[in-house]
Amino acid sequence: MRILLVDDDIELADMLGSYLEREACQVQKVSDGTSAVVQALSGQFDLMVLDVMMPGISGVEVLRRVREHSMLPILMLTARGDDTDRVLGLELGADDYVPKPCTPRELLARIRAILRRIGNQAQPAHEIDLLREGPLTMWPGERRAQWGETVLELTSTEYSLLELLVRNAGQPVGKDILSKQALGRPLARFDRSVDVHMSSIRQKLARVAPGRICIQTVVRRGYQFIKA
Repeated sequence: MRILLVDDDIELADMLGSYLEREACQVQKVSDGTSAVVQALSGQFDLMVLDVMMPGISGVEVLRRVREHSMLPILMLTARGDDTDRVLGLELGADDYVPKPCTPRELLARIRAILRRIGNQAQPAHEIDLLREGPLTMWPGERRAQWGETVLELTSTEYSLLELLVRNAGQPVGKDILSKQALGRPLARFDRSVDVHMSSIRQKLARVAPGRICIQTVVRRGYQFIKA
């Protein structure tokens, strides 16, 4: 795993980087936002771990700039209890977050969860199934989705959530199931991650299918993709 670790706390970055390297990761450490954007867009990394609080260009601005050009998986490091930065990061396209202070073991588990659902190992062509629900077509083996002829620019987490809903089209899927299977972790109390990601997916679908409601909220039961 090739990890870009962005944090201006040199001591913390060294500690996290050393642990990740012992777990067979290749780690590039960066301490400022400008360098982070350049490195993130270089195509050399599988995932970026990005601290929100940095001098100069903040982690949120780095996220915004990277998302203009790349769907590189991004795991945010946020201050514990700071829901504003957490929600903003998810709205801008972060795949997940880890509150600081965090243990290296927890960070590695979150990284592996994101990369596991992306599927680093390519599938043989005959094993790549195809999902189709009305105008929506998804290629899980390639993690690609289109509405008609229009490509949907989805983050890895958004893709996983949408795929899970489409596989269960016409039936509500609970938030805890969505969190466990798409985010790779149980749904915590007051955790709004699934809701924020779902809002982003809805906005992207609304742009390609104006006037059509594709995802319905089912009170106390979760979310449901409406069958065509």
